[in-house]
Amino acid sequence: MSVSPSLLPLSVIVTRLRAAGCVFAEDEARLLVSAAGTPADLTALVDRRVAGLPLEHVLGWAEFRGLRVAVDPGVFVPRRRTEFLVDRAAELAGPGAVVVDLCCGSGALGAALVAALGRAELHAADIDPVAVRCARRNVAAVGGRVYEGDLYEPLPAALRGRVDVLLANAPYVPTEEIGLLPPEARLYEPRVALDGGADGLDVQRRVTAAAAHWLAPGGHLLVETSEHQAPHTVEAFARHGLLPHTATSDTHDATIVIGTRPTPA
Repeated sequence: MSVSPSLLPLSVIVTRLRAAGCVFAEDEARLLVSAAGTPADLTALVDRRVAGLPLEHVLGWAEFRGLRVAVDPGVFVPRRRTEFLVDRAAELAGPGAVVVDLCCGSGALGAALVAALGRAELHAADIDPVAVRCARRNVAAVGGRVYEGDLYEPLPAALRGRVDVLLANAPYVPTEEIGLLPPEARLYEPRVALDGGADGLDVQRRVTAAAAHWLAPGGHLLVETSEHQAPHTVEAFARHGLLPHTATSDTHDATIVIGTRPTPA
């Protein structure tokens, strides 16, 4: 049951949200009203949002590529710009593809890709146990499995050389720039999902170094990065035997690098 706006006037909610710095206060107010079961619930939801919690953590879900993805407190919130990475992955894969989602967070990328393909063998992994618990709910809904551990370490050995699409939305914010992130990310999302080391590319390098061993011939690794980091990511891909190219989207304000394992001559 949703709460009638008259129990807590929508205008009051909007005013409180706007004063707290919420740019889309009207849209957020409507979402909070629809999520509340009682007037007390609504007050609590608004209070949490005004206190600075990400809207997705307050609601318990995020919209990602048409899916409603569960997002628990303390879990990285999937960004809308990352939909571009899934769009490109969907163009490269076919139904029945073997998909791995590393640094999966909530599992949004893998779940959205399977939804786009209609059928796929999905495996996902994350080092954060809180993220893994959340991802299992989202990934199980599309028939996939989630493993807890560092990058490739927890994956079944039988996947080596079989992966058609490897998604790795690894953290790529340089350590010194973490403090410049919006408070919603800096205070409420796990640092392990944000901090990419001195130049932001530490985790990407580790993903890239082993990718060719897991990809099938003709398989693809896709990572999100920034425009100024992309040339360094391209160099790393080439150094580890992948054929790289960069793709950008003005609509999503996104930059990704795609690396393909060559097929035997």
